Amino acid sequence: MLETTATILTLDELRHYVHAQLCAKESLLEDQFKTREDPLMMRGRLCGRQFQLHGPRSIRLGAIWASDQNLIYFYDTQGERYQKVRLSSPIPDVA
Repeated sequence: MLETTATILTLDELRHYVHAQLCAKESLLEDQFKTREDPLMMRGRLCGRQFQLHGPRSIRLGAIWASDQNLIYFYDTQGERYQKVRLSSPIPDVA
């Protein structure tokens, strides 16, 4: 599993970064597919976000941003984790 570091400062930058990484994994055109986003809650507190991209041929990719750990985990079409990205600074999460 690949582990890297990224400098992302805002939630919008996070959304764009995750979408670009998921599309790149399966060589999808970024403007042809949308990424769905859901908040993750733990004990009534927002603790991250889950991203899903549904592509052609039943391709389904995902990513989870764990805000407390400041990490993004990327998952391939088989549900296997293929990349972990550590963010260089915390992102203020606005619901």
